[in-house]
Amino acid sequence: MRIKDFLMEEDGVGVVEVILILVVLIGLVLIFKKQITELVNSIFKTINKEAGKV
Repeated sequence: MRIKDFLMEEDGVGVVEVILILVVLIGLVLIFKKQITELVNSIFKTINKEAGKV
């Protein structure tokens, strides 16, 4: 009966899900690193340009 209870326990499932989500997010960041960098630089340039008007 103890083995069946151990196999039915789902406490570790949350940890595995979080790790898989992190792996996917890190993979996406690595794939789109150049585009993300260009987007962030563009946003900061716009912010600096508009801040000069204020």
